[in-house]
Amino acid sequence: MGKKMIAIIGVIVVLLIALFFVVQYQNNQKLAGADNPYGTTDLDQATIDQLDNPDYGNQILPDELAGKVESGEPVTVYFYSPTCVYCQQTTPYLVPLAEDNNIDMKKYNLLEFGQEAAPYAIQSTPTLVHFENGEEVARIVGQRTEEEFQAFFDQYVLN
Repeated sequence: MGKKMIAIIGVIVVLLIALFFVVQYQNNQKLAGADNPYGTTDLDQATIDQLDNPDYGNQILPDELAGKVESGEPVTVYFYSPTCVYCQQTTPYLVPLAEDNNIDMKKYNLLEFGQEAAPYAIQSTPTLVHFENGEEVARIVGQRTEEEFQAFFDQYVLN
């Protein structure tokens, strides 16, 4: 009985190791074939899974965002996390809405760059912020309706 148990445990360990390498291989293939705007391959699995989703294009990195805000250039930023359920529900209608309004809405991945977002005081996701003249002009926090996002765009971004 003891030898059978050791053999079964050995097979399980080998299968787990093989599964690990298969997942690593698949992730490397995704990173090699996708447009990776993050400048690193050390990404969280949830971010890797979104690389080929066009709704999560137009990413902005921390240094680029800081530069835009400091320059006074108007910029609208959607702070989200790939693991946030509310973000996963909001993004599919917010991104097309921004595109329909010809808004260059940048996306900021808090899962990858949460520490660097401290200056923006993001408390929860999703959060949409509009900056002008180096200052935050408006913010909308949480999952909202398409109409509420449109009102935000009309009042603060398209004015």
